[in-house]
Amino acid sequence: MDLLGSFIIACSMYSRIPMPVLEWTGKRMRYALCFFPFIGLVIAAVVCGSARLCVYLGGNRLVYSCLGTVIPLFITGGIHLDGYLDVADARSSLQSQKQKLEILKDPHVGAFAVIHCGVYLILYLGVFSTFYQHSLIPLAGVYVLTRALSGWSVVSFPKAKPDGTVQAFAAGAQVRIVRFCMLGWAAAAVLWMAGTGSIRLGLIMFLTAGAVMLWYHRLSKREFGGITGDLAGYFLQLCEIAMLLTASIYYCLLK
Repeated sequence: MDLLGSFIIACSMYSRIPMPVLEWTGKRMRYALCFFPFIGLVIAAVVCGSARLCVYLGGNRLVYSCLGTVIPLFITGGIHLDGYLDVADARSSLQSQKQKLEILKDPHVGAFAVIHCGVYLILYLGVFSTFYQHSLIPLAGVYVLTRALSGWSVVSFPKAKPDGTVQAFAAGAQVRIVRFCMLGWAAAAVLWMAGTGSIRLGLIMFLTAGAVMLWYHRLSKREFGGITGDLAGYFLQLCEIAMLLTASIYYCLLK
């Protein structure tokens, strides 16, 4: 097993973390998805660290909320938000399944994508601004859990196309091992939220993520005939903001 090669491929594909250039061989692709949630760990560490530094320097919640909104985009290069916007364009077109898949391949940005981007970022900033700095520690698990579930869907859900990025990762993956790793990452994320926050918080986050994933499965089959890389990104972004919104409501009810 070339686990280092798999790790480099995962970081190169799903982040802008500097990595050496290497060939994407079948051997290295087998376990690349296993390291996908690691990007969530990096995002969580930077988000929590920047919030703590901001508070230490006298900054307010608005400042670290802005940082918390843009840091995931800087680290990932916006790859998942790009998928979210492509799917928003396709779904807003109200066209047939075939035409929606064609829209996903179109490199141009439509008006609906711009509208959805603005709404998403404003909502994300608003939700993030409700959290105190210490509240972010349990929520670090959100970034890991969303990627674990997205990675699990890549190797488990039906594919809309016989080609594309998601098919390349799924076809080259050791499915059983990837599924096991994704479940391990997901369990660790939930346990982290339960241990650093509360058991109730961990359970609520788990149920929220599960509900979004079930909806994503039905949506992808009904409107696209299966998942694509764009749909995997769409799910990740929606699941992330849904979990943060749920956590915000949870913390508000505790006051």
